[in-house]
Amino acid sequence: MDLKNQTFRDFTLLGLSEKPHLQLPLFSFFMIAYILCVLGNCLIFFLIVTQSQLRTPMYFLLGNLSVVDICMTSITIPRALCSLLTQNMAISFHGCFAQLFLFHAVGNMDSFLLAIMALDRYAAVCQPLRYATIMSKRTCLGLVTSSWTVVTLHSTLFTAMTSTLQYCNSVIHHYFCDVPAMLLLSCTDTYPQQMTVFIEGSLIVMGPMLFILGSYILIIRDIMKLRTSKGRRRTFSTCSSHLTVVIFFYSSIIFMYFRPSTLYSVTYDRVVSVVYSVITPMFNPFIYSLRNKEVKGAVKRVTQCCKKESLKWTSEEKIHD
Repeated sequence: MDLKNQTFRDFTLLGLSEKPHLQLPLFSFFMIAYILCVLGNCLIFFLIVTQSQLRTPMYFLLGNLSVVDICMTSITIPRALCSLLTQNMAISFHGCFAQLFLFHAVGNMDSFLLAIMALDRYAAVCQPLRYATIMSKRTCLGLVTSSWTVVTLHSTLFTAMTSTLQYCNSVIHHYFCDVPAMLLLSCTDTYPQQMTVFIEGSLIVMGPMLFILGSYILIIRDIMKLRTSKGRRRTFSTCSSHLTVVIFFYSSIIFMYFRPSTLYSVTYDRVVSVVYSVITPMFNPFIYSLRNKEVKGAVKRVTQCCKKESLKWTSEEKIHD
């Protein structure tokens, strides 16, 4: 990464707002969101690892999604919390580009995992007899590994493209280093970079989205063939959690990255970025747990097991006393 031509040692991240009276509410929001995200996703991951009933392809992918969501928030939120607490907004050049690289890698991995989960739902609804063959352990591992390879190459391209620009301003109107905000600081013409973001980014982001859309068209087609409305509702309920997450995630991503630069708004973009980088990872475990009978059943079994162990420990303490 060549940073020799830069005239600044650090960038300054302004955060979500420069107004002093909003610092405490923002700190509280980020702290609560981060705690909920980590605890919720850790719970989902713990259940998948410990409960044999959840050792299926769908929950293997959900476990990976939980890890990615924890990573996504950990890349941005702790740094934002530190800035709000210490009022030190500076971030080094290398630190900024490292954050940009990691964020784009895990952020795009989120969309690839959602696409693989759509394939799982398609196989479960439309090809139930071939489900074990289509979503075998080897297939799932291969798809996840290939996805990590693609998003790493994509993130490397974006990081190299952004780091070679010359900057005449070091103040980033954002709470983390992201490509749209960085392009605004460049002294040179960024049209080639903007086109790269739009074209290559479209392939990486819209590719999985179109795959998800195609999968759900086939799923809905098969659901509509069912004779009873009860059967349709029951079948579609198996996809509702995944579909909710997809809509929530992609609506904010499309608004953020795929629109003309003339529509760029510092205030609105910072708010939208919170949706896909903070709120979506925070809500994912709750969406899957509240709308999924198997996850709720696993939570109930773990809770009952903990209660039994607690009662056993209490009774043993009384005997010793």
